[in-house]
Amino acid sequence: MSIFKDLVSIWNSEDLLSQAWDESREMMSFSEDMFSSAIKYMRRGVKIKKLKKLKKEDKKINEFQQNVRKKVVTHFSVSKNIDSLPNGLVLLNMVIDVERLGDYTKNILDMAIHYPEALVSEELLPDLNALENEVMSRFQKTCESVGRQDLVLAEKLLKTHQESLAILSDDIVHNCISGKIDFKDNKEATVVPLYARYLKRIGSHLKNISTTMVNPYEYIGYKKQ
Repeated sequence: MSIFKDLVSIWNSEDLLSQAWDESREMMSFSEDMFSSAIKYMRRGVKIKKLKKLKKEDKKINEFQQNVRKKVVTHFSVSKNIDSLPNGLVLLNMVIDVERLGDYTKNILDMAIHYPEALVSEELLPDLNALENEVMSRFQKTCESVGRQDLVLAEKLLKTHQESLAILSDDIVHNCISGKIDFKDNKEATVVPLYARYLKRIGSHLKNISTTMVNPYEYIGYKKQ
């Protein structure tokens, strides 16, 4: 049984664990903003200086994670109460995935920095644009499901992940490798599969976050048996 429902009472309390959960949701929201900005900047072909400035925002996500870790550890050190230990473990798992979202967003920005022009997904490949839109939508819905404790939405995101995201990304990469897709130059041939793979990894970490809401602890990050 998922223990996520037990966290509602924690969010209503005033202890360090409650503060850690508040920071984790703020961390999620900040990560989504950074990802959305990366896509927007990439499509506009903004100056490299602006891309590098956004890339540095990843440090704030790392700081969020460190603060959450510190508060969870301090909470259990001071309270000596292990009844809420599973909730703390769920939280620590969640922020690991949020931190990885920041890392892959930073990878996308690195790609945009070295791509010499605006990177507009639908101009490169229609399926890549569909994948980009799907990940953006899932990012927003995952933040929404966590913020509202919406287990129904989390379940829906999990059930549709494989068909609407993972398979689409794999097909793009496989078709690039097999030569089924023609590109005008080596830059496009490199950036399309790379971007598709980064988007898939972001989608996978969003999926992991959804599993923290609906799965038993031992199945967080995995398919529930």
